Amino acid sequence: MALVILPGLNNLIEDISEEKKLPPHVVESALREALLKGYEKYRKTFYIGAKEDPFDEEYFSNFDVGFDLEQEGYRILSSKIIVEEVESEDHQISLQEVKQVADDAQIGDTVVLDVTPEKEDFGRMAASTTKQVLAQKLRDQQRKMIQEEFADLEDPVLTARVIRFERQSVIMGVSSGIGRPEVEAELPKRDQLPNDNYRANATFKVFLKEVSEVARKGPQLFVSRANAGLVVYLFENEVPEIQEGTVKIVAVSREANPPSRAVGPRTKVAVDSIEREVDPVGACIGARGARIQQVVNELRGEKIDVIKWSSDPVQYILNSLSPAKVDLVRLVDPEGQHAHVLVPPDQLSLAIGREGQNVRLAARLTGWKIDVKNSHEYDQEAEDTAVAELIVQREEEENLQREAEQRLEAEQAERAAEDARLRELYPLPEDDEEYGDEQYDEETLSENDQIENLQQDEVLSREENPR
Repeated sequence: MALVILPGLNNLIEDISEEKKLPPHVVESALREALLKGYEKYRKTFYIGAKEDPFDEEYFSNFDVGFDLEQEGYRILSSKIIVEEVESEDHQISLQEVKQVADDAQIGDTVVLDVTPEKEDFGRMAASTTKQVLAQKLRDQQRKMIQEEFADLEDPVLTARVIRFERQSVIMGVSSGIGRPEVEAELPKRDQLPNDNYRANATFKVFLKEVSEVARKGPQLFVSRANAGLVVYLFENEVPEIQEGTVKIVAVSREANPPSRAVGPRTKVAVDSIEREVDPVGACIGARGARIQQVVNELRGEKIDVIKWSSDPVQYILNSLSPAKVDLVRLVDPEGQHAHVLVPPDQLSLAIGREGQNVRLAARLTGWKIDVKNSHEYDQEAEDTAVAELIVQREEEENLQREAEQRLEAEQAERAAEDARLRELYPLPEDDEEYGDEQYDEETLSENDQIENLQQDEVLSREENPR
């Protein structure tokens, strides 16, 4: 049959390639699959209302689409096997028919035939299916390329440009590198900063939070301005000592979206230095606060406390409550990581922070439960009694948990031992296959004899039980 002409086929492929940021061969492959699906729909229309549908999932596996880019058209091709007697016209062709054009044809050979329908016969339903499948295949290819491009990025922080707004999310354009095209990424409401002004074309540093593998209509990338990783990245780029490894960030505690509007975003960063003569806090702050100011500016005025990490929990907790002045830190339950911090009355509100933000961040940073107490009103005896009761309660809960874990381990060990015993008595087929055709040595034969004897004893005992 004649070649079906698609005027402007080459331009169509190039335009789609440029619009979707896909290589031309990928677009061509998607178009081929779409046309093939359209042909399948065309063929199935002949059987609408029929009692029997001959088409299964593999029915059209021998069909393909051939492009002629010079003449800007395509053909539907079918690979058929030469047989003596034809049972399926879509998959087979008679030897007698092939002999008319090829004398050397033999049964079992494969020939490729042009089965392209006339353009006017293709049908509206088939054309609609082709269009839908093409759009879907292009989306799938875009999703696949985005996943491959961004999944293994060494640098998870990207520069993003605001494109538009959808509901409460901001849709941003991000690129994986210089010269790479922009792709869309979603910045959800929970990952936005309250101080940011997301106006059109504004640029921000964002943390690549997720590369989605789930089929979605919208962006496959999810970015964040609230992730603690963004703070780490900004310090790494502003502090040469961190890049060199002299200073390291040990822990970060961030509250980018406080529970109340009365409380602003705040972050605590614990740093340490490998070399004694290097002040890690001073290195991160910089001369006259120049380095930390760059980080604060990028985070739109977010308050950042840089504190010195310490292996001593007392000192670490004391540092974490900065800028409040602390009188005493008592580790009332070291095993449960519970501490009482005594501060002067005038430092109490500063240590706790507005709506408890300061002590909450300090607790997350250190991993300790911190109770801030007024040093002038602190009753050590009463507090110790209350803590002792909590310790007893905690130990009881830990014992119950430990006993439950031990019972579970014992049950699993008992079940494994029983499975092993039964497997010795009644080997599974795959156990025998492990040996293949190898010859057993005398020791293995003797073990098999023992197992066979055990099997016989087991059978005899089961036969004797009913008696």
